[in-house]
Amino acid sequence: MTKQRNSPQKKEHEEMTARHLTNTDTSKMSEPEFRIMIIRILAGVENRLESFSAEIKEVKNSQNEIKNAITELQSQMDAAVARMDEAEQRISDREDKLMENKEAEKKREMKAKEHNLRIREISDSLKRNIRIIWVPEEEEREIGVETLCEQIIGENFPNLGKDTDIKIQEAQRTPIRFNKNRPSTRHIIVKFTKYSGKERIMKAPREKKSLTYKGRQIRFAADLSTETWQARKEWYKDSINKSQKQQRLERTREHYQKLQLYKHHNVNIHIFQYSL
Repeated sequence: MTKQRNSPQKKEHEEMTARHLTNTDTSKMSEPEFRIMIIRILAGVENRLESFSAEIKEVKNSQNEIKNAITELQSQMDAAVARMDEAEQRISDREDKLMENKEAEKKREMKAKEHNLRIREISDSLKRNIRIIWVPEEEEREIGVETLCEQIIGENFPNLGKDTDIKIQEAQRTPIRFNKNRPSTRHIIVKFTKYSGKERIMKAPREKKSLTYKGRQIRFAADLSTETWQARKEWYKDSINKSQKQQRLERTREHYQKLQLYKHHNVNIHIFQYSL
């Protein structure tokens, strides 16, 4: 309900009446006139007080409206910040879930590669072949590769040289260098007549510190296929990359958490300053 305020003309009239009455010589007034003057003065003062009271009340109402508007704005901003935090949390959860799915998929791929590698290694281990590495290529020119391999076995394992199970079926150099980027000698692939002979030859070097031929160091190795060597290389490379990616992922998550904390802190400061 709207209250009636005194008009400017009415205020001016009351002020002029009060000044006129106060400037009047009261000594010449009769008692009834004096009483009427006092009543008029008090009435004017009362009207002014009522006017001031109404104005003060209106100002207070305006202040309350402003406070209510600020409170409502604060609530809206708090709700907006809460929705932003919720949306960011959902995005973060989905990103984490996506990363977990990717990591799980990569783990499955790594497991599959590892299983395939083991299958290849088992398949290669069932072969009767071995590789002899670092033997100079000119050694077999006069005696042949098979005789050269027999001499190498006899020189390094005298007790096995006469074993009837250790018989070489065939031996030959690899057609191309094992590592094209390194100027190394071609490997000698030796195939035994029995699998047991190959196994005994592969176990024997473990008891010796080194293998030599005419004073030169050589090495016996399993005859793994090119696919197995490549699979080993890829598996090792994937393991290294996985470790590096995991470290980068951890650093990214830490940076994202710090950024979220910084953004939330700045929003709170802005709201606090606005409310002041």
